[in-house]
Amino acid sequence: MSGFRALPSVDQFLLSDTGKALVDQHGRARVLAVARQRLDAAREAIRAGDDGAALAQALPRQVAETLALEARSRLCPVLNLTGTVLHTNLGRAILAQEAMQAAVNAMANPLALEFDLDGGGRGQRDDHLRGLLCELTGAEDATIVNNNAAAVLIALNTLGQGREAIVSRGELIEIGGAFRMPDIMARAGARLVEVGTTNRTHPRDYESAITPDTGVILKVHTSNYRIEGFTAEVQAPQLSAIARQAGVPLLNDLGSGSLVDLSAYGLRREPTVAEAVAEGADLVTFSGDKLLGGPQAGFIVGRRDLIAAINKNPLKRALRLDKIRISALEATLRLYLDPDRLIERLPTLRMLTRVKADIAAQAARLQPRVQALLEPLGYAASVADCESQIGSGALPVDTIPSAGLRLTGPGGDAPDRLSARLRALPMPVIGHIRDGALVLDLRCLGDDAQLIEALEALEAP
Repeated sequence: MSGFRALPSVDQFLLSDTGKALVDQHGRARVLAVARQRLDAAREAIRAGDDGAALAQALPRQVAETLALEARSRLCPVLNLTGTVLHTNLGRAILAQEAMQAAVNAMANPLALEFDLDGGGRGQRDDHLRGLLCELTGAEDATIVNNNAAAVLIALNTLGQGREAIVSRGELIEIGGAFRMPDIMARAGARLVEVGTTNRTHPRDYESAITPDTGVILKVHTSNYRIEGFTAEVQAPQLSAIARQAGVPLLNDLGSGSLVDLSAYGLRREPTVAEAVAEGADLVTFSGDKLLGGPQAGFIVGRRDLIAAINKNPLKRALRLDKIRISALEATLRLYLDPDRLIERLPTLRMLTRVKADIAAQAARLQPRVQALLEPLGYAASVADCESQIGSGALPVDTIPSAGLRLTGPGGDAPDRLSARLRALPMPVIGHIRDGALVLDLRCLGDDAQLIEALEALEAP
């Protein structure tokens, strides 16, 4: 019984200095519930023979740690050292400072979101982005929904509901999460008409498939895979001519979509939105949170009459953006009006264009400091060459020379054990396992101190 007497009552704990501080931080209800849980566990431990005084001494720390763990958001920031710049599972693009400030301003204030300041009547929320998108792409008109899958869905539903939608068999892609283009088309109410074969599709395939019931021809940029060898594809200008002659709209889904020519920055060329518009597509869809470097959104640009029809679709309201994302997108798009400073202001482009020598120098600076932190835990760090990738389906087989740290330890499961420990840090560090080591690709690490501060939280097992 003496062991049990060493434990405080719930009321005594709540009235203690620690208890009062925790109540101020977490609220009385949560502290009360956790304190009861920990006291119940302590009593069970005493019955099993543990020392009551030691358990009483550990109680404040245990309650505080449990409450802190509960309060920690699962959406905590992480260090993306995977080597994938636009990592879908890690939230894709990091926003520019201008976009973040615009989002904060939108959260903190009422905005003229759908209010016409000139006339005093109701406005349209898409108007804040329409002019910028038209200027940057050369399109007649534009509209915005919450992601590119939604953009394709509403465009197909508007143009092809109850009608046929023609697409090359080689472009029936599946994106992340087993999300397939045929499924989107079915949900849109369009009847899929496949033409060509997996590796070769010719103009005659489209021409012979067009009927009076054809509502749309769909071209899909196969950004997340590549077929090589004996292949044939109908390029957008020729497909546009076929569609125009038949009086059928052409929808070109670029997927990631880029507003600039990436080859100008040393990356492999991707079709730009402006090029897709100039090549004759009636509608072009693309993402806001991938190569464009903004928040999640789906853009549709093209013919004014088709955009007007999409905006009248009842799905438009269900798929619309809120004021926060519209504000961040407007700030992001404005950065493209100043291409000379785009790299320094847009994090996505800045990370993609970092030269290997710069990253290798960073790895050399960090190696001795990381080694000193990991050595007591039985691990070693060495500088290593890496191959980064863009991610989010863009240029899937292309890599970018990079550098990082190769972390090794004893035992075949050493990389997995260390990876788990780094994921459990207050600032989780996410790398990738390759060839018996945990590799931290430093391409996306802007500040050396971020990694050191994260690793300083490691404790010996």
